[in-house]
Amino acid sequence: MKSKVHPKFKTKYRVGNWPDYDQSLVKRGDLKLWISEEAIDAWIPTSSGRRGGQRKFSDHAIETALALRLVFQLPLRQTEGFLRSVLALMGVDVEVPDHTTLSRRSQHLEIGLGSLSTAGPVHLIVDSTGLSIVGEGEWAAVKHGRSGKRGWRKLHIGVDDSGVIVAQMLTEGNVDDAKSALKMIGKLKGKICSFTADAAYDTIAIYKAVKARGGRVIIPPIRTAVISRGGRRCAPRDNTVKRINEIGRRLWKKESGYHQQGRAENTFFRYKQIFGPRLHARNPLAQAVEVKLACSILNQMTRLGRPEFIKICP
Repeated sequence: MKSKVHPKFKTKYRVGNWPDYDQSLVKRGDLKLWISEEAIDAWIPTSSGRRGGQRKFSDHAIETALALRLVFQLPLRQTEGFLRSVLALMGVDVEVPDHTTLSRRSQHLEIGLGSLSTAGPVHLIVDSTGLSIVGEGEWAAVKHGRSGKRGWRKLHIGVDDSGVIVAQMLTEGNVDDAKSALKMIGKLKGKICSFTADAAYDTIAIYKAVKARGGRVIIPPIRTAVISRGGRRCAPRDNTVKRINEIGRRLWKKESGYHQQGRAENTFFRYKQIFGPRLHARNPLAQAVEVKLACSILNQMTRLGRPEFIKICP
């Protein structure tokens, strides 16, 4: 048995809105494309009023092409051909950005997450995962007899209690998770109701930052954690350690709602299933834009429909 929790202690759920959720999953594969008159008008940007050559394509056009590239996992040249054929079938007479333009403009594109509006404080759930960078550097090392080393970038995301991505960051693979979480907390607006993460985020700085935003921290401390002397260093963390010593780690996780952390892990599963486990862009700036656009696409898919789980046994 792989799970450390006995099956009789696991909470079981079922999807209460399966017909609607089933149709939303079907719609995610719907290939119907349309371009509104407003989008066609915005395809070519207005003149900047400056001297020199003007841009031929707006940010909206570049974002459209890059979104199709991510969803269908196409190289830039195939993306150019795919978009050209789609526009021709639709009878839309607009020029398509070439692959060199997509590569250059993708480094400085401004993209929003497209998060669903949430009322009240956010239940923030944070985690990180690795995305590989497979390119000529690794291949050249193996080719010339040296040990090849695969490059990695680390994707940090923050989701709310419904699984919507509300914050994201792309960093080097050796960046500390807790420090990245502090930056994401600083970028969020409004209050934070709770902050849920694994033991990698168990730092005093996280407790202080969340407390300053009016929230509580749900982080399991390391198994060797002890109460600080005098209980003055971090009272909320000391209370967690005391409670775990009283009822045990498994019951504390169930009591505190720590298992909501699985929503972040599920988001990473969706990300890698749809867009793949590696980054397509090579430029660091373009990579940051790529993951932000991918997170925005995931939020758009979530908007089509979400499952409603009903507990069937404790």
